[in-house]
Amino acid sequence: MEDWELDFEWLRVRHIVKDTLKHDSLPDLNVVLLMIGIQELGFWKKGWTKEEKQDLMHIAVCRLLSYDGYYEFVGLDTEGWPHYKLTQKVMAKGQGEQERLLKEKAVFYFKQLEAERVGS
Repeated sequence: MEDWELDFEWLRVRHIVKDTLKHDSLPDLNVVLLMIGIQELGFWKKGWTKEEKQDLMHIAVCRLLSYDGYYEFVGLDTEGWPHYKLTQKVMAKGQGEQERLLKEKAVFYFKQLEAERVGS
């Protein structure tokens, strides 16, 4: 994906999350990851703890990187939380490259969600 295309699509994702949350400002990558984690968990609750938020963001990262085979879904625990296992080392080096990879995969994730909603 070219830089301009990623910038455009990432801005679109940020607007989707902003509108969903009814916030005044555009969210950063961490908020987008948090929302993906909640979507993957499948339920919402008020007052997530700091640890739960970290776990939700981890779920999101695993889900996004599973598109390239870095993680594999293992199953749900007794509380319904998804678990993944690392299948290969992530090749992105440095924070900038890692952020770009996550943004590209988040764009893909939201496009898939939209396609599922249109198809149903």
